[in-house]
Amino acid sequence: MPISLPLTSVIMVITALGALFFLLQPKLVNAPMWRAMITPLASIIGSGFLVAGPILAHTAGNHAWIAMLGLCAAAYLFGAVIRYNIAHVEPLTKDKMPSSYRTIEKFSDLALAFAYFVSVAYYLNLLAAFSLRAVDIIDPYFIRIVSSAVIATLGIIGALRGLRALEHLEAISVGIKLSLIAGLIAALAFSAGVSISDDTLVLNEFEHGTGMKELSILLGLIILVQGFETSRYLGDAYDRETRIKTMRYAQLLSSVIYVVFILLLTPFFTGDLPPEGGETEIINLLTPLGMIVGPLIIFAALASQFSAAIADMNGAGGLLASSSGHRFSMRAGYLITAAVALAITWSASIFEIIVYASKAFVFYYGLQSGLAALACWQSEQPHRYRKTALFISAVFLSLAVLLFGVSAEV
Repeated sequence: MPISLPLTSVIMVITALGALFFLLQPKLVNAPMWRAMITPLASIIGSGFLVAGPILAHTAGNHAWIAMLGLCAAAYLFGAVIRYNIAHVEPLTKDKMPSSYRTIEKFSDLALAFAYFVSVAYYLNLLAAFSLRAVDIIDPYFIRIVSSAVIATLGIIGALRGLRALEHLEAISVGIKLSLIAGLIAALAFSAGVSISDDTLVLNEFEHGTGMKELSILLGLIILVQGFETSRYLGDAYDRETRIKTMRYAQLLSSVIYVVFILLLTPFFTGDLPPEGGETEIINLLTPLGMIVGPLIIFAALASQFSAAIADMNGAGGLLASSSGHRFSMRAGYLITAAVALAITWSASIFEIIVYASKAFVFYYGLQSGLAALACWQSEQPHRYRKTALFISAVFLSLAVLLFGVSAEV
């Protein structure tokens, strides 16, 4: 275990404050490319960043960074599907779009709306878990009580007044979240450097499997790197070329951040995933970095989970309204989203919700992959057979996640 040094806390705070100052610069905040990139980037490096380490350590041991790399590669494959559809399916008008395309798109919208239902439960259960962790409560019952209160409150606010008024918190929370990540990585890098120079870097040995069970758990963790698909729905603000380019940048940058973070976190792994409080185990893992790490993680978790839940509740409401031909209003969509999120909260643990969310999003990715394969096959583009095969592989990956993905608690 790396030596705990008071200097790590200083480095963490200074780096985080410096990153926050940089990320909130008006010139950067108002730059079109950054604005288009920040939405998918913030979604990808969201709550998954808080739970990835403990779950992957439990599943893959000291090879967790390889497992993380695999998840990022799977996400990049699905990202390629979405980028293809932005470039080649989205430009088709309703008159020129084949009926098969329209049918897949309609079912995709419904699948994504359901994925948002699950993710709202996921985000707000994590918010409750981290908020209660501040007072040393890890009881799942109380976590459900708090998350239910927040879900119901947001549903009522959305139904009565709409949620748009709360969205201004998103830019601030994104800056806080990314700056905290920068601080954590800087502190971990310093700690690793000290341990290497002192020849005290030791990786803990612990039991973990390498079979189908572990692979099934990994298949259920796609939610950790989900969020890139948001670029497809920013068409009112950005052109197709900008969205394609910034989605790719967001996926590449987030992959580097995730893999580096997991690699630097490896010396802190114990392999344990406690029966209660496992979703906040990152706080215990990083305690050697200093006492300040816990409050910083909790604060960032509250900010990021709240804004992410609002964004997905808005997305679900909008998709329900449009997919139903406006038989449902957006405000009715907020109530439906809250009701489904409440049902999920009381019927599943946080780790089961992670798998449900992964499967819901992967079902959407699978439909989009089928659409991309169909469109590519019917096109006259160069290398269309190779691209079609790639998109078909994404369909099979989606099926594998849907059929075999399981909870880390199993």
